[in-house]
Amino acid sequence: MTTSTARIAEVTEGDDSAERQALAGAKRIVVKVGSSSLTSIKGGISEKALTALVHALAEKRNSGTEIILVSSGAIAAGLAPLGLAKRPKDLATQQAAASVGQGLLMARYSQAFAAHGVTVSQVLLTADDLMRRTQHSNAYRALDRLLNLGVVPVVNENDTVATHEIRFGDNDRLAALVAHLVRADALVLLSDVDALYDGPPSLGAKRIPLVTGPADLVDVTIGKAGKAGVGTGGMTTKVEAASIAAGSGIHALVTSTANAAAALAGEDVGTWFAINGNRKPVRLLWLAHLASVRGRLVLDDGAVKAVRDRHTSLLPAGISSVQGDFEPGDPVEMASVEGTVIARGLVNYSAEELPRMLGRSTKELAKDLGRGYDRVVVHVDDLVLVQQARSTKLGE
Repeated sequence: MTTSTARIAEVTEGDDSAERQALAGAKRIVVKVGSSSLTSIKGGISEKALTALVHALAEKRNSGTEIILVSSGAIAAGLAPLGLAKRPKDLATQQAAASVGQGLLMARYSQAFAAHGVTVSQVLLTADDLMRRTQHSNAYRALDRLLNLGVVPVVNENDTVATHEIRFGDNDRLAALVAHLVRADALVLLSDVDALYDGPPSLGAKRIPLVTGPADLVDVTIGKAGKAGVGTGGMTTKVEAASIAAGSGIHALVTSTANAAAALAGEDVGTWFAINGNRKPVRLLWLAHLASVRGRLVLDDGAVKAVRDRHTSLLPAGISSVQGDFEPGDPVEMASVEGTVIARGLVNYSAEELPRMLGRSTKELAKDLGRGYDRVVVHVDDLVLVQQARSTKLGE
């Protein structure tokens, strides 16, 4: 038995029933459903699947739990009306399909929830809305007020106007960030797969009922997007999203849409991700998981230890070289001389300014270049460590 297999077996024997009851009694839950769970065999949105999902969510909402639904499906809903047989690959056609499909998707949700006496609203977000302080504050206030009014907000990525976001846009990580934004008690990720397995289910793999941290998933084979061709995520992004939530103090569950009611009741279905970290500023979650890196700072050994082990701010004296083209406030990554990325952060200087500052103390810089150059390069409050370090070249 390998180390990872032994770890999974040990976790499988764990008792997570008490934690799952936290889901049953949660006050505020974010539920994400993927395109593959809502799509019919002929294409477009399946009325049967959507109605069944809404029934489970409405019952939970009517019992007193606040629900936010992060729903994919706009592009899938727009395929049939546009005469498209499968999800388009080019951005312009994706945007067109999303524009047509979003209204159809919301109309179906509105009708289905109305049958249970529940009002829904449409909220379209992009990664940018969760990055900028003013925008994410506005998003929080709007969502919080909708919930206070008894509404079920239906959140989707704003595919019609998104640029690079639409290429990222599986909505799983967006759901994790929304859960953090609204201070949800739990995140439930629904798809057409009932749980995470320790290998291909077709080969007799076993369900993994509990994940206590990243170490439990070492060497576990995780599937990609399904064969239907209407989704973009697959199990990989669901595990990533659940891990983001659990690492920031939010309970998370991955299961199938068919298990939605059982999951919300706290039953033993799917894979439960136990909390293994504390809540973090949403800016740092964005920086760790969504930000487009504009450059790289290569650190000497001393700076690597200071940033990684002592979690200190990055000073000019510890930087060996600068790569990329960035301005003050842009996201950059920090790497060792060998190329291992250890952290991401918001830089205080431009790529043009930094080279003349390398290897020099802040005191020396303030004396030679003037006040303002005694600032750190990346402040510790704007820095997040990369959990799974990787050795790459910038742009790979």
